[in-house]
Amino acid sequence: MKKSIKLLASLILLFGCNQIKHTGKNEEKTYPVGQIKTEMGEILFWLYEETPRHKASFIKLANEGYWDSLTFNRVIKNFVAQGGCPDTPDGKIVIPDTTYLLKPEFNEKIRHIYGAVGAGRDDNPGKLSSACQFYIVQNKDGLPRLDDKYTVFGQVIRGMDIVDAIVSVKTDSTNSPLTPVKMDVNIINLSAKELKKYQWVLLSDRSKISHK
Repeated sequence: MKKSIKLLASLILLFGCNQIKHTGKNEEKTYPVGQIKTEMGEILFWLYEETPRHKASFIKLANEGYWDSLTFNRVIKNFVAQGGCPDTPDGKIVIPDTTYLLKPEFNEKIRHIYGAVGAGRDDNPGKLSSACQFYIVQNKDGLPRLDDKYTVFGQVIRGMDIVDAIVSVKTDSTNSPLTPVKMDVNIINLSAKELKKYQWVLLSDRSKISHK
């Protein structure tokens, strides 16, 4: 009888522990953040929920390690640091087993400010974005002439000093760095508390963003 009671108590304890483990009540919600690691340092940027196609595409390619063999291939001081796949004459970007462009996701509240992360494209009439080509605005006054012409899908929350350093390297006549600036692109998950460390508050007034 005593053995049965002990067994029942053990089962209740085990079942209760499993319930707690799987409810996730103590788990803090996290948000996907883009991470670019270079020899110069790390860049972190928020991925906007308002641009779901571009966000999902970036997460997919980052998780597949697509950019990890590529570089910042075009850097211009007071303009942008651009990386990813090279430009192609027809604008079609070939990814292993896949070829695709993204429909634009312009948003009047998301502008080309300092640290904005946008999607590159060619001069196609639909303003379709290249899935794997992106740039970071380095002009401290922003680039308003690009608004509603190129999709902004992210915002740097840490590492603009790294971007400043990248656009300052020596380049050739095509604005390509003489010494390649290699990228290791990942997705990391940060909580609201961790995001706040970088002075990014969810749903905050973006005019209050401070870059580190």
